[in-house]
Amino acid sequence: MNNTSLNKVKVFQMLTDLESEQIERTTSTTDTNKFAQAICAFSNDLPNTAKNGYLFIGVLDNGTLSGLKVTDKLLQSLGGLRSNGNILPQPIMSIQSFSFDGGDVIIIETQPSPFPPVRYKGKTWIRVGPRKAVANEMEERVLIERRSANVSMFDIRPCMEATVEDMELDLFVNKYLPRAIDSELLKNDKREIKEQLAALRFYNTYYNCPTNAGILLFGKNPEFFIPGGYVQYVKFKGKSLAGDILNEKKFTGNLIAILTRIEAFIDDAIITQRPIPISTLQEKTQKNYPNWAIRELMMNAVMHRDYESNAPIKFYQFDDRVEISNAGGLFGKARPENFPNENDYRNPTIAEAMKTLGYVNRFNRGISRVQEELKINGNYQAVFEYDKPGAFGVNVKDAIFDFETREETSKEMENTSKETESTGKETDEKTNREIILKLIKEDNTLTAIALATKIGITAKGVRYHLEKLKKEGIIKHEGSTKSGKWVILSK
Repeated sequence: MNNTSLNKVKVFQMLTDLESEQIERTTSTTDTNKFAQAICAFSNDLPNTAKNGYLFIGVLDNGTLSGLKVTDKLLQSLGGLRSNGNILPQPIMSIQSFSFDGGDVIIIETQPSPFPPVRYKGKTWIRVGPRKAVANEMEERVLIERRSANVSMFDIRPCMEATVEDMELDLFVNKYLPRAIDSELLKNDKREIKEQLAALRFYNTYYNCPTNAGILLFGKNPEFFIPGGYVQYVKFKGKSLAGDILNEKKFTGNLIAILTRIEAFIDDAIITQRPIPISTLQEKTQKNYPNWAIRELMMNAVMHRDYESNAPIKFYQFDDRVEISNAGGLFGKARPENFPNENDYRNPTIAEAMKTLGYVNRFNRGISRVQEELKINGNYQAVFEYDKPGAFGVNVKDAIFDFETREETSKEMENTSKETESTGKETDEKTNREIILKLIKEDNTLTAIALATKIGITAKGVRYHLEKLKKEGIIKHEGSTKSGKWVILSK
């Protein structure tokens, strides 16, 4: 670390050094935007000087003092710049004050970040000579390449605010080490605990603190350091977020504890089964979801999520499906055109740990096996959503709900067929219209093709009825053909 010991003599010399590009001066005590931009620019250190930057508060551009009187409230306010979440990743900075005859001086000393680009409210500020500017694309690329050369992945960056006392070391020693290290080697390993942690990328000896992976996996309270590091489960009544909340649960703690609880929760609270007929005299036990598939999808969300986001993993259950979503889209070599055949790891240390503990399949077979398990169980294939920037989701339909829906539709079609035979074409049209309205009421996003499949008539026939219903002012359609919805006006 590049620490500089400041004293009054050195500060006085720096006040008069008007040529230094590592110093910025201001008389304002309230312009937090200016302060934060300066901290951000010094953190990024685009010229790669490897020198600390200094923001002098209470000093004019010519180096003379403004007569500032420092208060504890002002120092506390400036200290909040580091942790208020506007400068990310958090800067490495310290604040000191010195008193001179002409007034007080506050100095915010900022070290070059090993993890650039550092952004203030989404903008990357840099020093261009003696002034600040927002980095362009090429300048950001230089900073990103420098970060990659230092530490490329979030999970192996040091968690600066944490110490080894913030970790459950018994969990590491008794549960993880025996699985990760050969028993003979472990028996002869005489290194202290910090060195053992560091060997597995859970501790950074240079900064003398745990890594983010170490806190996520073994932390006593990971959410204190990584606010979004939890899983939110909600069960809704019906098919949308507008339904009443039937159950809600927050899975928090370190990942080893979370993963254990999620496994049990899936088995006990998510998976249900019931007998369904397969012939007149036979029936089989049908599960709504295969245990392993839902478990694997949840483990993937935990492993691949972007832990720099404050949004939790969302595990939502509806009458007809479950949805799992996490911050962080496709990563690295994975692209929409090659998913799921190509995979990459945003959190390689966490991925390795989860494999060591037996929670995930790291060798790119997970998604393929999920689809196989769903097919065997009678579910539709899982639908993955990765077209939204910075987000990834998966949707799995409930096999029991689908069976009951198909069974109900089949009975309606059978009744419709019998009525049609006895009452002729006029009754047939009336019945089809009623079925169309009933299906639209249940799901107003159904397309003409989907309606035709459910009713058992041609898509052309469905469109004929839809047009008549629209002309009669009974229904209308809002939005595009594929993603719009039906609105029932009257009946």
